[in-house]
Amino acid sequence: MLGDYPIKGRRAAEISADVERAVASGELAPGQPLPPLRELAERLGVNPNTVAAAYRTLRERGVIETAGRRGSRVRARPATTGREFIRVEVSEGVRDVSAGNPDPALLPPLAEAFAAAAAAGDREPVLYGHAPVEPELERLTRAGLDADGVPDGPLAVTSGSLDAMERVLAAHLKPGDAVAVEDPGWGSLLDLVPALGLRTVPVGVDDDGPLPDDVRRALASGARALVVTDRAQNPTGAAVSAARADALRAVLRAHPETLLIEDDHGYRIVDLPLHALAGTTRTWAFVRSAAKAYGPDLRLAVLTGDPVTLDRVRGRQRLGPGWVSRITQRAVARLWADGAVDAVRVAAAYGARREALLGALGRRGIAAYGRSGMNVWIPVPDETGVVARLLQAGWAVAPGARFRVNAGPGVRVTVSTLGEGEAEGLAEVVASALGAGVVGRYG
Repeated sequence: MLGDYPIKGRRAAEISADVERAVASGELAPGQPLPPLRELAERLGVNPNTVAAAYRTLRERGVIETAGRRGSRVRARPATTGREFIRVEVSEGVRDVSAGNPDPALLPPLAEAFAAAAAAGDREPVLYGHAPVEPELERLTRAGLDADGVPDGPLAVTSGSLDAMERVLAAHLKPGDAVAVEDPGWGSLLDLVPALGLRTVPVGVDDDGPLPDDVRRALASGARALVVTDRAQNPTGAAVSAARADALRAVLRAHPETLLIEDDHGYRIVDLPLHALAGTTRTWAFVRSAAKAYGPDLRLAVLTGDPVTLDRVRGRQRLGPGWVSRITQRAVARLWADGAVDAVRVAAAYGARREALLGALGRRGIAAYGRSGMNVWIPVPDETGVVARLLQAGWAVAPGARFRVNAGPGVRVTVSTLGEGEAEGLAEVVASALGAGVVGRYG
């Protein structure tokens, strides 16, 4: 049943740690069954309750799953390994359009902003007990949120969007609770949910965002939270339209206790207006990241929401990192105030590259999706085969398995650095890999 791997440990913590280590190392493979409680307890010479506690910990951490009489087994995508292992190895000479990164040429220089922020820190050092949010960053953030119609609320600064989402989910949910997520959707979020011991409920997506009927079913079935990407959805490029926002608000008003989390990582790289859902439910959070427009290494996102949610997030943050560096906050505030990113130019550049690839694919009879942002999603019938054939032809794309739960297979192409003329060549290779006349759709 377990091959040659012997689970070890005398205490629940030791047993769960041993299984988790074995999953991370590959000694226990995805889908591999674990022994029944009593069998393992007898083998280890411990009480069955000890093994039960270890298995419970592993379930809560998203490492294993239990299917009634079929027993416990390693999850198909255990949180221990995450989806990052579903990637292609890019060898020398292969054009990499798989990574999801912004174009470095469109990112602003940071030296001057950080030098000014550091000099301000020298004049007035931030010490323990000082405010965790830089006043100028708070002012600029609030002005931007007001302009976009996001309701008023307290503010926090986190180490990126995923950090904010983790803190919000942990502030309200307990292991076993269900979270409705977009499918296809952001792979890191699809990893995070089970890692917190939460259950994933997939919600379909089209060009205009999450499908209202899918959201309605998810919430009616007991999902306690919903995560929505407002613009530049990863991997499909979806953006919530005005009509879709109205439909989603109607669904949410029927479930006012839902924890709503919105991700606006497309800020300053998308030319489509924001149609926020924030405030439709009693508990909500809105996250705006600096990563895509200003640089992933800044590790900064601003977070607002209802007072209870923000109070819980900030209270827990005080017990951990305390705050995000005020030097970084000052630097980002300066970048925002100085207009270091020409949002119109950046959005136009990414839009032109997306449209070039979508047009080239369309002329070859291949349906693909990318309404906003820097990614294009191409549904395919055989994901593994297409990825391999593209790699052989000199193109590395991201396997769709990193981004989906129940949705059909596909590949993601990041167009951020796609050069003039490259779209035709890539589309021709995709057409060759798929065969003529292929038409795809979400799911």
